[in-house]
Amino acid sequence: MNPVFTHNIWGGTKLRDEYGYDIEGDDIGECWGIAAHENGNCTIKEGMYKGETLAGLWSEHRELFGNIYGDRFPLLVKIIDAKADLSIQVHPDDAYAASHENGSLGKMECWYILDCKEDASLVVGHNARTHEELVDMIQGKRWSDFIREIPVKKGDFIQIDPGTVHAIKGGITLLETQQNSDITYRVYDYDRLSGGKPRELHVKQSIDVITVPAKPVSDSVVNVSAGKANELSKLISCKYYDVYKLDVEGKATIDISDNPFTIMSVVSGEGSIDGHALTKGDHFILPCGYDVATFEGCMEIVASTVPVA
Repeated sequence: MNPVFTHNIWGGTKLRDEYGYDIEGDDIGECWGIAAHENGNCTIKEGMYKGETLAGLWSEHRELFGNIYGDRFPLLVKIIDAKADLSIQVHPDDAYAASHENGSLGKMECWYILDCKEDASLVVGHNARTHEELVDMIQGKRWSDFIREIPVKKGDFIQIDPGTVHAIKGGITLLETQQNSDITYRVYDYDRLSGGKPRELHVKQSIDVITVPAKPVSDSVVNVSAGKANELSKLISCKYYDVYKLDVEGKATIDISDNPFTIMSVVSGEGSIDGHALTKGDHFILPCGYDVATFEGCMEIVASTVPVA
C-alpha cells in the first residue's frame, strides 16, 4: 500500500525520521497504512492492481477479500505518533453513528504500543460512578477528577470499546487497528488553539455515548505474553477484528488459509515474504487464497483480519 498521512496539532516528525515515510512537515500525526475511507484511501503500490484504490478493489474485486459482506472495507490500520497529548475523546457505537453521523460505522479500536517513555501513561476510562456525576464533572470542567490515567509500556495492548473515554499522551507511538470509521467526539482539548481558534468540542454527543461506569482497567489492557518466535500470537478477538503479533526470527511459515484476507504491518526490522522485500513501515494485504506465507529475516509484524461466521 501507499499510505495516506494526516497533519495534526499534536503530530511530530517520527513517522518520517524513524519509519522513512516521504512526507513533509513537523506535524505528521498519523500514517493510514491500510485505509479505504473517504478521508483517506490507500492506493496499491505495485503489481497487477498498481495505482488502484483499496476502496475500488473492495467494490470491484470482492473475491480478493473472500467475498465477505459489507458496504465498505471493514478495517482501518494506522500508526500514530503523538508528540503532544491528543484530546480527551470517545467514539460512538454503530447504532449511534448510523443515526447521528450519516450512516457511518461506529468505532471500536485497539492499540499496540510501539514506543514510549519509561513513565508513559494513557487515558483509558473515567471516574464518574453515575450518569449524573459524569455530566457534573464534564460541565464543571473537573478534568482531574474525571480522567483516569493508566501506566503503559512498550509492547502493551489496549482495547478501546465504543463509549470508552480515552486519549493518547505525548511521547507515545502506537499501531491502531479499528473499524473503518473516522468519527471522534472530543470531550476536552486542553483549551488549545488551532489556527487561532479552539478546536470543536462534542460535549453533547460525548455525554450521550460515554459508558458509565467505565469498564475496569483490567478489561481494557491485554497482557501480551512473549509469544513464540515465528508463530502468530493472538492479541485479541472481538466482533470486528482479530489481531495477531508475529515475531520473525530467521524463517517463519504461517498458515492463514482460514482468513478471508490478512492485513500485515511491519513495525520493526526487515526481511521478506516469499522473496518480496519488506522493511519497517510497510503495510500490505494477503488476499483470499494466499493460504501460506513464508517470512525470512528479523522483524516484528502486527496482523489482523475479520472474523467470519
